[in-house]
Amino acid sequence: MHHDAALEKLTHDHVFASAHAGESERRTWYVVALTALTMVAEILGGWWTGSMALLADGWHMGSHVAALGLAGFAYHFARTRAGDRRFSMGTGKVGSLTGFSSALLLGVVALLMIWESGHRLLAPVAIDYRAAIIVTVIGLAVNVASAFLLGGHEHHHDHAHHDDHHDHDHAHHDHHHDHNLRAAYVHVLTDALTSVLALIALGGGLWLGLAWLDPAMGIVGAGVILWWAAGLVRQSSRVLLDMEANPAIAQQIRERIEGDADNRVVDLHLWQVGTGHLALIVSLATHDPRPPAHYRALLGEMPLLSHCTFEIIPCDDARCEPVQA
Repeated sequence: MHHDAALEKLTHDHVFASAHAGESERRTWYVVALTALTMVAEILGGWWTGSMALLADGWHMGSHVAALGLAGFAYHFARTRAGDRRFSMGTGKVGSLTGFSSALLLGVVALLMIWESGHRLLAPVAIDYRAAIIVTVIGLAVNVASAFLLGGHEHHHDHAHHDDHHDHDHAHHDHHHDHNLRAAYVHVLTDALTSVLALIALGGGLWLGLAWLDPAMGIVGAGVILWWAAGLVRQSSRVLLDMEANPAIAQQIRERIEGDADNRVVDLHLWQVGTGHLALIVSLATHDPRPPAHYRALLGEMPLLSHCTFEIIPCDDARCEPVQA
């Protein structure tokens, strides 16, 4: 029994979820409900008034209902499967996968907006500007409320981490970014953007007679959406492809280990396994082998390191040199 108890003490879980995942999940579902209601109103309003900007905003918002719903499901999946041993490094990357998928969906929607707006430039349609403006204002109000629910929550997290780890560079803070929440936030921001552009276009058409503004703003909005989507793809794909989390942190780890005894780091892998969680594998050669807990203690002030594995290679030479791979 004593042996079993000791083994149980040494084992650990692989739950690499954000500390605020529960709150983020609740806020996401609130935004899903708000967005779905506004989507129906804007699609019906765009069809009734003939506004391409409003109709594009409605269908664009419809894509966000699906994306935000996927974000909510991702939180649920990661939470309920957190202890599932089939996921060897936990479910921390589910949010990044969802963020990547949402970014691709944003890109497709933007391309469709460009296509339809270009068609409307060549073949203009009549628009009921006043009715379209009323519906768009309602949609914008919902977008602002949704952005506050998601964006304010994310900003609070980043601010807190900035206070706790102000000595690290900007790339360090990227590991705190919840790609699932960020994807939902970007979707809401693009909704707000298209609503603002729709208002500009409708106002220009109503008071200045510039009918071409409606499809033109659709193209401008689509371009900005593509830019945002590309940024989200870059951020989330780094996590999905297990790219090195941060060269500066990796160098700091190397210096701390090699600053003890005559240790030489042979191999080092550092990657993100969840929001605010990094995994580390280090192989080191030394004349003075110590237990793994000793080397972990050397990194004790680095709270992002949630999963560490050490391979200690006894060195028989006169001095330890890095082993060639």
